[in-house]
Amino acid sequence: MMTQDVLMQWIIVLPLLAIPGILLFHKKPNLREAATLIVGALLLIAVIAFYQGFDAGEAPYVHWWELMPGLDIAFRAEPLGVLFSLVAGSLWLVTSIYAIGYMRGHGEANQTRFYCCFAIAISGVMGLAFADNLFTLFVFYEVLTLSTYPLVTHAGTDKARHGGRVYLSILLSTSILFFLFAIIGTWSETGTLAFTAGGVFDDTTSKTVLSVLLVLFIFGIGKAAVMPFHRWLPAAMVAPTPVSALLHAVAVVKAGVFTILKVCVYIFGIDLLADLAVTDWLLYLATAGVLLASLVAMRQDNLKKRLAYSTVGQLGYITIGALLATQAGVLGGALHIVAHAFGKITLFFCAGAIMVAAHKTEISDMRGLGKSMPITMIAFFIGSMSIIGLPPAAGMWSKWYLFMGTLEADQLAVMIILMISSLLNIAYLLPIPLRAFFDGERSVVTIQRDQIKEAPWPSLLALSMTAIMTMVFFFWPQVFYGLAESLASVAGGTNG
Repeated sequence: MMTQDVLMQWIIVLPLLAIPGILLFHKKPNLREAATLIVGALLLIAVIAFYQGFDAGEAPYVHWWELMPGLDIAFRAEPLGVLFSLVAGSLWLVTSIYAIGYMRGHGEANQTRFYCCFAIAISGVMGLAFADNLFTLFVFYEVLTLSTYPLVTHAGTDKARHGGRVYLSILLSTSILFFLFAIIGTWSETGTLAFTAGGVFDDTTSKTVLSVLLVLFIFGIGKAAVMPFHRWLPAAMVAPTPVSALLHAVAVVKAGVFTILKVCVYIFGIDLLADLAVTDWLLYLATAGVLLASLVAMRQDNLKKRLAYSTVGQLGYITIGALLATQAGVLGGALHIVAHAFGKITLFFCAGAIMVAAHKTEISDMRGLGKSMPITMIAFFIGSMSIIGLPPAAGMWSKWYLFMGTLEADQLAVMIILMISSLLNIAYLLPIPLRAFFDGERSVVTIQRDQIKEAPWPSLLALSMTAIMTMVFFFWPQVFYGLAESLASVAGGTNG
């Protein structure tokens, strides 16, 4: 029987094993995609088995390489990393199923390169999820950035290349100028980069230094799209929809907010965060970003751009959860990684299905579309409920605990802004499916619904699966809740 430490290493390298099959069968699409699906299924089985071992009390540690004493490539299981690996492992398989229908239905070129880069990105996510220290996390953080750049520029057009330049320049500049210096500063102050329950700093570190380091971390983790370093995310919408799903739900943005949570819990500790005045300023900045992103989203007629700015706002919820420096905030932030992942990937899957089947990208052209694409628009409605935080969708639980976190931290102004943002979520998401089903008079002329059918079945299957899962996690959230609660317990451990 495979031990937990061996299984954890397999989870990290397993996605890479799809690449030889993808390259070998590059002229035989069915076999090429079969390689991705088989490895994706094996990865899902592996992360579930690993979770079961972790839940039974096994938390393995694996050391790969030592650059110098105390600076290692090493991996360790902890609740947030296991949660992230379950999300990414589940959604890689579903996204691969969706991509088959989308890439073929849309006649995309360079599909072999697409699937190879996708596999590298998922391997980077798994390495990042189980990173035992900041150095290991930073290495896989950059692997994720570089492996997704070819996906953003996939179309090869001037617009795609421009979007790719914005994507790469912002993510690399923030990580090198801010994130890397924060890591170096942490190393110089403490002599360690290991993630430690309660944080790594002691009373000898001045609050000025701690404040500077926290600012560097928050702005340096560019993948979290904290304003004003969020422009890469809308710019990356030039990518094919499966890539948008990867960016917004499976890998990139989740790697960002995962890293912020990890730093706040295991490098600073929530007790120390609560004592720093700069924490409140960063909290208010993140809260303002949530409101501004929601307002900008309302003005977008292009569906993918509206969803992109929605993502900027929803990521802010998770950053807020971390900066509230309370157990409820940490719990809500961790749960929102899950809820947003399944809800937002559903919305992007639906946007891609609409483009492939109806060739529509503007929301104003989608009136009456529900009569031709009922499954897609029902799934869009379910995904919207999760993002808004309405039952019976998983987003209700994460937002509930985030609101509890604001009360626990005595941040009533933040709670009010989050409530306003949720109302804005309703304003920019729900009219899309409602007009699709109940505004049929214009649709006969505008979209010729009799000539439009649902997207190819792999895409339809994938968006149906993710929509169903958003409701499943409302009724049965125990697995993810248990991991999030364990993380919150670790975060609050210093409080007794």
